[in-house]
Amino acid sequence: MPPPRSADHPAAPSPRRGTVDALITQTRRLRGGIAAVRRDTTADLSGTAYEPQLRWQRALCDLAVHHLDDLGQHLDQLREGLPSEQPGEAKETPEAEPRKWSPAPTGPGSLLHRVGSAEWNLLTDEVTWSDELCQIFGRGPEEGGLSLDELPSWVVADDQPVLTAMVTDCLVDGKPIDGEFRGVRADDAVRTVHMAGEPVLDSDGSTASMWAVLRDVSELRRSERAVRESRDTLQRQRHIARTERRLAVQLHEAVLPPWRGSAPLAHGGRPTGTGPTSTALDVAAHYFPSANSALIGGDWYDALELPDGGTLLSVGDLTGHGVAATSGMAMVLGAVRGMAVAGIEPGPLMGRLNQLLDASAQPALGSAVCGRYDPATRTLVWSQAGHPAPLLFRDGAGRALRPPAGVLLGGTAGATYTQAEERLEPGDLLLLHAGGLAEDPTVTAERLLALAPRFAAARGTQECVRVVAEEFDDEQREGDACVLLAMIG
Repeated sequence: MPPPRSADHPAAPSPRRGTVDALITQTRRLRGGIAAVRRDTTADLSGTAYEPQLRWQRALCDLAVHHLDDLGQHLDQLREGLPSEQPGEAKETPEAEPRKWSPAPTGPGSLLHRVGSAEWNLLTDEVTWSDELCQIFGRGPEEGGLSLDELPSWVVADDQPVLTAMVTDCLVDGKPIDGEFRGVRADDAVRTVHMAGEPVLDSDGSTASMWAVLRDVSELRRSERAVRESRDTLQRQRHIARTERRLAVQLHEAVLPPWRGSAPLAHGGRPTGTGPTSTALDVAAHYFPSANSALIGGDWYDALELPDGGTLLSVGDLTGHGVAATSGMAMVLGAVRGMAVAGIEPGPLMGRLNQLLDASAQPALGSAVCGRYDPATRTLVWSQAGHPAPLLFRDGAGRALRPPAGVLLGGTAGATYTQAEERLEPGDLLLLHAGGLAEDPTVTAERLLALAPRFAAARGTQECVRVVAEEFDDEQREGDACVLLAMIG
């Protein structure tokens, strides 16, 4: 029912029909665009790591669609109530598009079923409710409306003070009504209703009645609540991801601290002699983070002096990222060191490492190269588990060592690993690498071997590390990587 107007509320001029038609067209176009975005967002919800963000975006699309649906139906109703254009008047013709809303829809869930009007006459105690408002409140038209005294009984206890304050301010102070409250219908359905209205004054300025338009905004509020919950979930996921990354970085640095210069080895460190009997080993390493800083992985490099004077050289890579991969790397590296110090040869060492990963509470796959360098004989005994072979650079040229048999760690129970032996010469440079240094891992070895002339001109492994860093630092790697270089003195 149209709201009564008092003398101090003059009627606003009616909008032109052509203007409303243009607004309807624009609203339909915008809704179609948002619906397309929502379809794309829904199609992307496939359990990816970004699922909370996608759900938040979909909830925002749902909320926008609700608003535009209501706006479109309001405009349709407004157009139906406007007079037709008079001959000779300019008329804007909206573009031909599929209609999203029928004029004055009346089916279930339509705007007319969500908006109703009411008037409470304070002089006669007469209550007038529209049929639509009765439906919102779960009442039949024959039951009529609720009086202002009865209305709070329909409202949930927490919202009764809100309704009382709005009605009191309107009747006593003449303030407009603008607020909402929740009510429980006879069928136990909880509805959220927005109420907008104002007092109607009689000729002497006293409040004669109160009218209001009440709108069922339950679906809209549910959409808004979904947006808030999705946003909160996304924020929690981001907080968890930041925390996990910080822990992974701290654990990674604690287990594998960055080397500043060549690794200090008690039996040699940097090469100190130049004669043919010098057995010093110059070692340096470098860690390459992934293009995505959140992907802290399980790559490791290590050089460790052994009790018998030899040196353990190892690199490896465990599958996965984050705290789980980093903690797994710490376990594996500790096991490698412990078995090497105990005198276990590289081949058997790989076999036992495979058993360790296979029996772990959190099974993982990994690849590794492990070698034992004997400075007395300049001999490298090494084994590998599904890992690229070390590269040997000598006299300005490079080649990959022929790998002994070995499968991925943790993939096959009871796997055996053989080992190979390589005689080295003074000035030889060994390069071990883990992870994908290049965006295309298949060309990593080729690009490293092409650096042989620059390695030959370098003075020590630290300069060789800089050469590798210059070549690969700008790569868009999917994961982290590392290199370990050892020069025979």
